[in-house]
Amino acid sequence: MKLAEALAAARRRLADAGIEDADLEAEVLLRHVLGWQRHQLYAHLQDDLAPTHDAALQALIERRLTHEPTAYIVGHKEFYGLELETAPVALIPRPETELLVEEALRAARAGAGARPPLIVDVGCGCGAIASALAYHLPDAVIYALDVSDEALALAARNAENLGLSERIRFLQGDLLDPLPEPVDIIVANLPYVKSGDWETLPPEIREHEPRAALEGGPTGSEVIERLLCRAPRYLRRRGALLAEIGWDEGERVQEIARECFPEARIAVKMDLAGLDRLLVVES
Repeated sequence: MKLAEALAAARRRLADAGIEDADLEAEVLLRHVLGWQRHQLYAHLQDDLAPTHDAALQALIERRLTHEPTAYIVGHKEFYGLELETAPVALIPRPETELLVEEALRAARAGAGARPPLIVDVGCGCGAIASALAYHLPDAVIYALDVSDEALALAARNAENLGLSERIRFLQGDLLDPLPEPVDIIVANLPYVKSGDWETLPPEIREHEPRAALEGGPTGSEVIERLLCRAPRYLRRRGALLAEIGWDEGERVQEIARECFPEARIAVKMDLAGLDRLLVVES
């Protein structure tokens, strides 16, 4: 079987099972089996697929048909131009979270002064946000906090793989509790799925990603609200708090933010789909 035929067959199997982005996912699985980059695959589509590689590809497709996410199957995911290790102990980085990184970079550069900015990533998971900020802000001091020791270990491996270990300080604890000093910027991608919506989520999420990193209580914003109540003592003057939120939680989190930061500028930014995605608090 030629590589082109194997790729087409994999795409059909995934598409017939209702897998979204079946074309791309089939390609990712085949490239993972071969250990190739995209340009290598498309330069050799008429090469024969070795039987051992075919068997490995079929095994990966079977896993994907059980709704195991491709990022967990291949063990990595790109986020903001960085290749990150992924594992079920932490959420898979998502494209919409890149808005949080962009706003944090803007805030850090707008407030650039004589001293390096201090930034904390609350609920860092696999370290996607902390790593992206450390990579693009070489002078910044980054704290990465998470309640899960397994997630922190994964985040630390990603930092090491990217050569950022000396730039990020990993601390375990609830929300901002482990933070040793006030910071200039607080970023957070905390749980915001409503408890009542849990069973409606796709099986890729519901059955494979960590529930504790997703479910935010009856209103979806309970964890974010706890962060907002604690944040004033940890945020420096002229600092910024940026938190990813659910698409229908903008009004509620703004009300809580105004109570906790009565003198701050507060806004909600929309993502590319036109949905509320990011709470912005500027003290």
